Amino acid sequence: MTVSELIQEIKTKKSYLCVGLDTDVEKLPDHLPKTTESILTFNKAIIEATNQYAVAYKINTAFYEQYGAEGWTIMEETLKCIPTNCFTIADAKRGDIGNTGKMYAKAFLKNMDFDSITVSPYMGKDSVEPFLSYGKVVIVLGLTSNSGSQDFQHLPVGEQKLYERVIENVASWGNPENMMFVVGATQAEKLKEIRAIVPDHFLLVPGVGSQGGSLDDVSAFGINANCGLLVNSSRGIIYKSKGEDFATAAGVESQSLQRQMAAFLD
Repeated sequence: MTVSELIQEIKTKKSYLCVGLDTDVEKLPDHLPKTTESILTFNKAIIEATNQYAVAYKINTAFYEQYGAEGWTIMEETLKCIPTNCFTIADAKRGDIGNTGKMYAKAFLKNMDFDSITVSPYMGKDSVEPFLSYGKVVIVLGLTSNSGSQDFQHLPVGEQKLYERVIENVASWGNPENMMFVVGATQAEKLKEIRAIVPDHFLLVPGVGSQGGSLDDVSAFGINANCGLLVNSSRGIIYKSKGEDFATAAGVESQSLQRQMAAFLD
């Protein structure tokens, strides 16, 4: 799925919801065995219950890579369950130079055929370029919401903060059709400033829901003419219920978020 196709899907569903599949065996519903086989069963049910309200799915690869070859298989099978009218994100946070970067890009964007991948830009342009060579979307870490973001991202660089300089420079390496930026939902007050730097790019905004981010604030400050937002909710949706109704509960929560989003798109 391209960014243009994503924009059309947002208009059709009146939604900019991204569901995060950060599936943890220990947090599966009580009736499911705490085994890796249950991860795929759980993911399939979540996707079926939420895809009419979501326009994107983000697979946090660490939750699957921990299981080695079996985890990669589950990740691939999960990806196959996602409808083709939904944007797919490999939340892998890669970022390396030379052949290493090329191999990461090939793994996720060619062999697994994700629509996009998250990358870290802090090794510079030659660590991002390999991911731009497949005609997919590179989602660059811009401003994160963890407490450690204060260690480096907010450091002054001339009249800018480091994260502002990074976003400004990285944006020149691509364009709004092949590049997005991650901005944490708990940094919503910074979205207005970031929009001044990248007015046309999509922003992937994790942290709404269980992490305390405000959908209203993110939407008010972040929406542009093409929506320009993918708001991710993971735990707040997929673990809404620990019972046998887990998928139904996930669907209800997704519908609630979609309805709130529709109001901002009218």
